[in-house]
Amino acid sequence: MNVFITKQIPQAGLTLLQDAGISYTIAEKTLPQEELIARVKSFDALLSAGFVKADAGFLEACNHLKVLSLFSVGYDNVDIAAATRLGIPVGNTPGVLSRATADTAFLLMLAVSRKAFYNYHKILDGKWQEFEPVADLGVELYGKTLGVFGLGKIGYEMAKKCRAAFDMQVIYHNRKPNPEAEEALDARYVSFEELLAQSDVLSVHANFSPETKGLFNKEAFGNMKAGSIFINTARGGLHNEADLKGALDHQTIWGAGLDVTNPEPMDPQNPLLKMPNVCVLPHIGSATVETRDAMAVMAAKNVIAGLKGEPLPTVVNAAVYEK
Repeated sequence: MNVFITKQIPQAGLTLLQDAGISYTIAEKTLPQEELIARVKSFDALLSAGFVKADAGFLEACNHLKVLSLFSVGYDNVDIAAATRLGIPVGNTPGVLSRATADTAFLLMLAVSRKAFYNYHKILDGKWQEFEPVADLGVELYGKTLGVFGLGKIGYEMAKKCRAAFDMQVIYHNRKPNPEAEEALDARYVSFEELLAQSDVLSVHANFSPETKGLFNKEAFGNMKAGSIFINTARGGLHNEADLKGALDHQTIWGAGLDVTNPEPMDPQNPLLKMPNVCVLPHIGSATVETRDAMAVMAAKNVIAGLKGEPLPTVVNAAVYEK
């Protein structure tokens, strides 16, 4: 049994594969879809690290695969219905990156609130001059209201940090209420409209889907507080970047922190990068040694189970086993 891996992953996962007697090949570079299909045809499994568009055409061409293991939580790049129809179980890596990604959201919130990236670049640009009492002021977060769009595991961790550090009130909008968060964090379920209107910081942690695509647009930003901060560490496709810039230009909202952009990578000439109240990171939400090791282990366990004909530990399309 063998597995093709699209990018180098931590050794923790590779060791598991070796110990299970599974051979692996790691791509030397990012491959175009057609070339990847040609390579994968001689492998029993695919471990996808990085963006691979596994649409229906890709899956039809690779319908021999016993398992598709994703090195990510998100699976919006995979046609799940097609994978299920073709009998290909798809695994992901949920849970293990919740804290690290929430840390990134918290980092961005704090950095935006104090214009940290902008002030850092003032030093690099030789613009750190003498003290000015009213120059480049930030805002404080104590006692403010955190709004969470998508209060799952990552959103919960973000809310917990904000409660502990700044005694922030927590409101949220989900497809359904989260009783655990309501009890532990005194979180309050609100409508989407109320979330926009009441949040001092609005942090996005929802899955990307046709329903959420571009949800944070001109209309949504227009209904947010004038002094609010928008944070997105989920998927860039959830916000409209031109509308976000417009909202910042017109001071419809106060600031924004992004770990995800639309498209990715972001153009280095993007005007958002020059704005004093915007902080952008290059999609590093899960980028810690501990988290990436845990993701590698989980992805490898999905490969091992799939090649043994066993249910994946973290399967996205459980319906595949009903066939």
